[in-house]
Amino acid sequence: MLKKVMPFILSMLLIMSIMPVVALADASVGDVIVTLGEDLTEDQKQNLLSEMDAPKDVMTVTVSNEEEHKYLGNYISKALIGTRALSSSSITIGEKNAGLSVETKNINWVTDEMYANALITAGVKDADIYVTAPIEVSGTAALTGLIKAYEISSDKVIPEEQKQVANEELVTTAKLSDSIGADKATELMTKVKDEIATNPPETEEELRTLIKQIASDSGIELTQDELDGLVALFNRMKDLNIDWDQMKSQLENARENLDEFLNKEETQSFIGKIIDFFIALIDGLKGLFKS
Repeated sequence: MLKKVMPFILSMLLIMSIMPVVALADASVGDVIVTLGEDLTEDQKQNLLSEMDAPKDVMTVTVSNEEEHKYLGNYISKALIGTRALSSSSITIGEKNAGLSVETKNINWVTDEMYANALITAGVKDADIYVTAPIEVSGTAALTGLIKAYEISSDKVIPEEQKQVANEELVTTAKLSDSIGADKATELMTKVKDEIATNPPETEEELRTLIKQIASDSGIELTQDELDGLVALFNRMKDLNIDWDQMKSQLENARENLDEFLNKEETQSFIGKIIDFFIALIDGLKGLFKS
């Protein structure tokens, strides 16, 4: 499967309900943590561990379906989250400023870019991520688990509001892409960011008007729910205590990581626009939303 490397990660997801006794504050390059869906059978667990080439004594974190619903239930339908946590993952600590590398297998809803974007928003950086499942699944359990694993590896708690906004960003962008296509969704978001950076809206109503106008000019028809989602997303994002310089640095590192994958026209168009959008986003929000 094509491996898409992006140093971004938006968003996700949860305050750990149970903190393992061993914290990896001193985790070093090459250290691995594995997350496993709680509803996997023992055979499935062993097969996935083998597939991930996990060390024999690898630290594992369990993710429950209850956790998925707790942190994604406000943004994703119960049907999409499902009743079983099956998707699993491994996170390997990378070199400083290496950015994020994401690869998936048997994941049919959460894309590589969505994992990366949500994780960066949540503060995850410099790691190799592999997400898999024994059958095709949405992938929400793994997304939750990666945030959980990163908190353990870095021995730091990601603020709850930051996790929630990451979830909202992930789902809002994904739903918009499902509705109007990835290219149009990226075009709309990029133009909104450019305009915000140049002429910052002072009120929520001005932001709403701005989004509607840019969508109209681009030939995009947003539903009321889509418009409300975009307004809510950027209003909430502006209040986060995010290190925008660090996030931008992670994004720019992605360009180097992506070189070997950007040799196809369709890949160049899609992934390139995704990266351009998030760099424009950070540039705009960095100046606009700092208190």
